[in-house]
Amino acid sequence: MPLDTETAVRHDWTMGEAEALYHRPFNDLLFDAQTLHRRYFDANQVQLSRLISIKSGGCPEDCAYCPQSAGYDTDVTAEKLMEVDKVVAAARQARDDGATRYCMGAAWRNPKDSDLENVCAMVEEVRALGLETCATLGMLSEPQAMKLKLAGLDYYNHNLDTSEEFYGDIITTRTYQDRLDTLENVRRAGINVCCGGIVGLGESRQDRAGLLVKLANLNPHPESVPINMLVRVEGTPLETVPDLDGIEFVRTLATAKIMMPASVIRLSAGRQEMTDEMQALCFLAGAGSIFVGDKLLTTANPDGDTDNKLFDRLGLRPAPAEGKPA
Repeated sequence: MPLDTETAVRHDWTMGEAEALYHRPFNDLLFDAQTLHRRYFDANQVQLSRLISIKSGGCPEDCAYCPQSAGYDTDVTAEKLMEVDKVVAAARQARDDGATRYCMGAAWRNPKDSDLENVCAMVEEVRALGLETCATLGMLSEPQAMKLKLAGLDYYNHNLDTSEEFYGDIITTRTYQDRLDTLENVRRAGINVCCGGIVGLGESRQDRAGLLVKLANLNPHPESVPINMLVRVEGTPLETVPDLDGIEFVRTLATAKIMMPASVIRLSAGRQEMTDEMQALCFLAGAGSIFVGDKLLTTANPDGDTDNKLFDRLGLRPAPAEGKPA
């Protein structure tokens, strides 16, 4: 049965509806996702963001996918918070390379107030360069979110990662509700929400549908929805998890676009392992943003020349600042 692509943005999705979308014929699923994408965005523009680790390693959390956990034996070593001027210099280079949003990530369970002062200084100076600002610092209290808002933070990233049912198999050091509480604090502060998940953790299709239902029933939807492909890192509990089928990943992106059509669906971690053809399918499925630069926090990412060549082949162009719906 054809999908009604004229339906308004919804916040009442059911598991049955999400699973039915996943099971649609692939061509129909992509056609409807692309149709909805074009309703809200220029289909040939892709927003470019740059992600930098401002504080790496030593995290007390036990996220099974993350090489920055202090509990895992990986090649990531604990480092202190970067100096403000070094962060700003990297942001200036990112802007000159075409990025319109600069994302700052720190391996914390939650930031100390003293550290937050330095992050706020980073936000103010990066924003003065004409870049949108984003931060991912772990859990936030409402006063901390308000402090970041006053500094000019545009987006806060805090992913749900997976379904509530599968979550305990991946993380035990913070609850699903902890994540939802941080999202609520960010919303109350008036900061745009960047929230998505990771696929390929060993979850089922039902878990992927559950994640998207939880995201799509947030009101309002997250303005930015990163969909990450697991990057397996030696020393983490998920280093030997089987590969996720590429078509299944594209189905996840397309389903996310249909359920959250006005949100920017971000093709995030894992692009280094994707073929150009798979990335092309992701853009067809409604991905409207990528991270540029040769590293995402601590994992590899395609370099700028590789992305430029892919954009040329596909007739894509970088979106102007803000990358908002047309």
